[in-house]
Amino acid sequence: MTSPVGFTLVQLRYFLVAAERGSMTAASAELNIAQSAVSTAIHNLEHDLRVQLFIRRRGRGLVLTPAGERLQHQARELLARAREVEGEARGSGETLSGPVTVGCFVTLAPFYLPALFSACTRRYPAIEMDVAEAEAEQLLQALHAGRIDFALTYDLGLSADPGLRGETIARFPAYAIVHAGHPLAGRGTVKLAELTAEPLVLLDLPYTRDYFRALVADSGTAPDVRYRTQSYETVRSMVAEGLGYSVLNQRPATGQTYGGEVVELELSDRRPPLELKLATVQGVTQTPRARAVMELLRGIATRRGARRPDAGRAGQDG
Repeated sequence: MTSPVGFTLVQLRYFLVAAERGSMTAASAELNIAQSAVSTAIHNLEHDLRVQLFIRRRGRGLVLTPAGERLQHQARELLARAREVEGEARGSGETLSGPVTVGCFVTLAPFYLPALFSACTRRYPAIEMDVAEAEAEQLLQALHAGRIDFALTYDLGLSADPGLRGETIARFPAYAIVHAGHPLAGRGTVKLAELTAEPLVLLDLPYTRDYFRALVADSGTAPDVRYRTQSYETVRSMVAEGLGYSVLNQRPATGQTYGGEVVELELSDRRPPLELKLATVQGVTQTPRARAVMELLRGIATRRGARRPDAGRAGQDG
């Protein structure tokens, strides 16, 4: 006969929220219960496990002990497995249902999320999908905090984090864009050095800015960053207005922008492509519904990569 477990899933949930928020007060507000209930649950959990999970410091809130950090990872996986068991029991193991929270790098959202929602609605209508759009560093933090199941992102800072795992699902080489009346617009293929005397319109996001600046610098000239914006579409519109050129990776379905038309130019001096990744926490088993959504994203990424023009073909969208 199986021996009884001394703690409950409710205790683990309260512990995880308190660990993420760093205080009992913040945890009770998020859980919408009394602070005394959170404190009692965590006290009893520490008593049952015979370990100290938090260091309570006046003015600094809660700090996880080494035992607390280990339990944090284990509790996430245990609760995920409990939700999986619940979903399989309710659906007799035949229908995937329940919540999946996807993190998505902000510039990738318009390229992947509409297709993902459409595919998921058709294939798995009982899955409740939520999305957190953010920059790379915020996505990595959300993964560690357990706020998202996995993230769709570039390999921007991901490979340097030993606690995370990245699966490459597509690779996207850089290409240049110029306005439709640019002298090189009809060339189809250029060397990046042919553009670097002009102003660069920079997609100015953490990690992203360093990637694009390094691409231009590798051509042998310092980038003349005249304009900066955190919006992908604003970059394209500014280029369409003739304010400079830019370098991007994802390819929209059309060359039309709010500011006019842009023309894509392949780069003959090839640079390493950006790798599109599915990022997860090392050692955490994904639920069947999360794995199903990840598989949908693999298919969408493969189709987008297959539509990429060959290097020798003119990259014009109109």
